[in-house]
Amino acid sequence: MELIEEKLDEHHLDQGEVVDVVVRFAGDSGDGMQLTGSNFTLATALYGNDLSTFPDFPAEIRAPVGATFGVSAFQIYFGSDDIVTAGDAIDVLVAMNPAALITNLENVIDGGLIIVDRGAFSAKNLAKAGYAVNPLDDGSLAEFRVLDIDISAQVLAAVESFGLGHKASLRCKNMWTLGLIMWLFDRDRAAIVRNLQTKFANKPEIAGANIAALNAGHAFGETAELPTGIHVYRVPRASSEPGLYRNITGTQALAWGLLAGIELAGIDMLFASYPITPASNLLHELTARKDFRVSTFQAEDEIAAVCTAIGASFAGSLGVTSSAGPGIALKSEGMSLAISTELPLIVIDTQRGGPSTGLPTKTEQSDLNMALFGRHGDTPVPVIAPATPPECFDIAQEAVRIAIRYMTPVMLLSDGYLANAAERWRIPRIDDLEPLPVEYAQDSADFSPARRDPETLARVWARPGTPGLEHRIGGIESNYDSGDISYDPANHQKMTEMRVGKVAGIVKDIPLQEVDLGEDSGKLAVVGWGSTYGAIHQGVKRARLEGHAVSHIHVRYLNPLPGNLGELLGRFDSILVPEMNTGQFARLLRAEYLLDAEILSKVSGQPFKIGEILAAIHAKCREVEAVQ
Repeated sequence: MELIEEKLDEHHLDQGEVVDVVVRFAGDSGDGMQLTGSNFTLATALYGNDLSTFPDFPAEIRAPVGATFGVSAFQIYFGSDDIVTAGDAIDVLVAMNPAALITNLENVIDGGLIIVDRGAFSAKNLAKAGYAVNPLDDGSLAEFRVLDIDISAQVLAAVESFGLGHKASLRCKNMWTLGLIMWLFDRDRAAIVRNLQTKFANKPEIAGANIAALNAGHAFGETAELPTGIHVYRVPRASSEPGLYRNITGTQALAWGLLAGIELAGIDMLFASYPITPASNLLHELTARKDFRVSTFQAEDEIAAVCTAIGASFAGSLGVTSSAGPGIALKSEGMSLAISTELPLIVIDTQRGGPSTGLPTKTEQSDLNMALFGRHGDTPVPVIAPATPPECFDIAQEAVRIAIRYMTPVMLLSDGYLANAAERWRIPRIDDLEPLPVEYAQDSADFSPARRDPETLARVWARPGTPGLEHRIGGIESNYDSGDISYDPANHQKMTEMRVGKVAGIVKDIPLQEVDLGEDSGKLAVVGWGSTYGAIHQGVKRARLEGHAVSHIHVRYLNPLPGNLGELLGRFDSILVPEMNTGQFARLLRAEYLLDAEILSKVSGQPFKIGEILAAIHAKCREVEAVQ
């Protein structure tokens, strides 16, 4: 968090008004930290701050209570300025048990505020977390401001009149804690109260108990004699363009973007998938939107899902399927079938830590090579990637446009961070969106399923059942002119070159690469793709404020690459590529443009921090200056 009157890198929570704050809620997976964070995010958005969130789920479905590997956390970075990442160092940590404290303590700033539930710091829980002695009593937290409250006791007293019983009463701890944090940052509780009343409309005693706990936590902040330096902090509202805003996660934005795409195209969509973390929520979002032209289907496996989607596209709808890395590997043969039949298909990969089962609830960008090259034969597909949760809306529409215009599968690369993170989004007017007209074959005169658009090379799209347009397509190589099965070597050469040329030709139909921040030439360009956008953008912004000649370039079109990208990168003395893999995009840039792109790799399952990007920029600038 940055104080208005302090320098950029000075972070202390010790005055009444601050520019930005990082708050992290952490506890057992059953402590309701995601719900707490989501409600605080709602209140913060309604207040008018810009924000970005990072839900951090445990990998275990139900880890033992008090275990460090079972900690669930929700981080929110909010402020009055441009917020494009969930933040770095934590200003306020809410730790509901010792495990939450020990796993997050190293990220709390010196002098940061730590709020803990003393009632959860039992000998048993301390031992599970690896503490030999209670850190609340041994002085090890002296560099922080610690507010240790027996939240359990406070909650039991607050909800006693509702007669819920001991266990059910303690489930309201998260709402008590939320009430305290709402007081700390001067947030209105009205929206949270309405949410609770709606959520538990059929269980009024549960709603009443949670509301009572929320109010009790807020009252505690107002009335208790808190340690010096702990009081209400106000974060000024962010300036915004006029319009209607809401919080949106990457998954929600993808779903809405797909729905907008088919409305703009005037076609139906079948979304077929198989459950897998962290991609499953996209199926849930679309299943709830049957009021649009979408049907959803949960298949028995990944192969059935992609083949069902291909069948929908053959029938004249848009087939869409999604998964994470392991499922995308299983879908690869089906994708090759869609390439061979030249049918539109959208494949969404919400990447996670690998290999194999890997880190199911953590984030990574390690499927780029698979997206570009992970199919048998020469089977190129367009590959695109959003940079922020709101941008998922636009990129999903772009996937629809490319798929139906070029009659090709399109891969859209999201990841666990983009999928679950939320940012403020200005809802566009539907009238401002470009139509995506679809032209089905109608004329039966001299019809051939191999007829092509001379500009895009897209094969004609003929719906089965249209009189005179009966046809057959399949996975065996087809004759270029007639579409019939062909084993002719020269024809296979021609068809392979056509498939490569069709995807390569998309470069004429995508925007030229622009510089996201900074000049279009200079000493250093930090080049990224996907969800690294926020950390890179803030790191470059801070480096520029320090006087460094550094620019940020973020690539959304990964195949084909923008037509001017090589020339643009060639104007910089050095290229730094941060990515959450071992350097897949950096090696692609080296191969395509013969550039000495330096790799900044992170594969910890956590997104980049601004400080990590800034440190790498500092090191690279020193290196460039030493050479000069």
